[in-house]
Amino acid sequence: MTRPVYLDFHATTPVDPRVLEAMLPYFCEQFGNAASKQHAFGWDAQKAVDLARGQVAALIGASANEVVFTSGASESNNLAIKGIVRARRDRGDHIITAPTEHKSVLDSFKTLEKEGCRVTRLSVDSRGFIDLDELRASITDRTLLVSIMAANNEIGVLQPLAEIGAIARERGVVFHTDAAQAAGKVPIDVAAADIDLLSLTAHKYYGPKGAGALYVRRRKPKLELQCQIDGGGHENGFRSGTLNVPGIVGLGLAAELCRKEMPSESARLSAMRDRLFHGLQNVDGVRLNGPSGDRRLPHNLHVSFDDIEGEALLMALGDLAVSTGSACSSGSQAPSHVLQAIGAVGDRAGASIRFGLGRPTTDADIDFAIDRVSTVVRALRAQSIKV
Repeated sequence: MTRPVYLDFHATTPVDPRVLEAMLPYFCEQFGNAASKQHAFGWDAQKAVDLARGQVAALIGASANEVVFTSGASESNNLAIKGIVRARRDRGDHIITAPTEHKSVLDSFKTLEKEGCRVTRLSVDSRGFIDLDELRASITDRTLLVSIMAANNEIGVLQPLAEIGAIARERGVVFHTDAAQAAGKVPIDVAAADIDLLSLTAHKYYGPKGAGALYVRRRKPKLELQCQIDGGGHENGFRSGTLNVPGIVGLGLAAELCRKEMPSESARLSAMRDRLFHGLQNVDGVRLNGPSGDRRLPHNLHVSFDDIEGEALLMALGDLAVSTGSACSSGSQAPSHVLQAIGAVGDRAGASIRFGLGRPTTDADIDFAIDRVSTVVRALRAQSIKV
């Protein structure tokens, strides 16, 4: 059985062989606990962790002592959002986000809402961008946090981080961004963009699953978070627990490789993405969701096909691994909350596909995807007409 062509690199990425090679010694040979300060095994582990901390910091323009290791972006989002709000609860009760955020952000806001916080969920336009004037008008003297993702995991929209950061900084509000999809794919500079908290994860940029990081600003203003996992005081008291040394090594090297290879990789993938969209336009009734050009992730394409049922499309694309979902409220698949927010739902909204291109993607993969999707969409429409 041949495996499907994989174009779902937003969901996860394979570990780069160079990253795996660097990780392997820390499973069996250099297996020390980085918290063991009394012997060489612990010292070697700590040295590897320190190297990785610097590599992650360099990817986002931070200092090494501002990087807190976690199990991934979902934990980082929870620690950032709940941690900062609970630590500053005596200063206010208002927090701001957008309806297109990842569930780990949206659900963290729901939890804080149950604890008495007032939540503003900013509107987004048809391409997925927040309104900066609405953000500015929403901030009050009781606002504690603004959390807006760097890049959307479905439609790839890149939010204007520097502008958001400037507004938050001017009003003395903490700015958190979920950069799980953006880190390693597009340049990020936490200092230049006035970002106070940033979440990322290794498995989105060719590192291992189960390893992530949270950037916590230590330069003015220095931030304090209420920890979410107690016991041991690891990671400067922000996140207790024995460090996942092999995973952290992989997280760090994957970050370094992305930092070095990002310019050429982004140019290659954006060209392939544009060729994919051009090829799919041979089919009638195809619509782009999200912005075009350099205001979306270079490896992201999200399209909808009119008059197609989402579940039928999913079942027919068995040899193409993509993320699909119906933008129509009928049928067994619920509409995407992101597509709902940008208004890409309705009676004829049909089915959507998220293509995520990656480091292993070839021109042959793009050609196959164009042919396969076009053939399936035409066949499903023909069946619908017959019925």
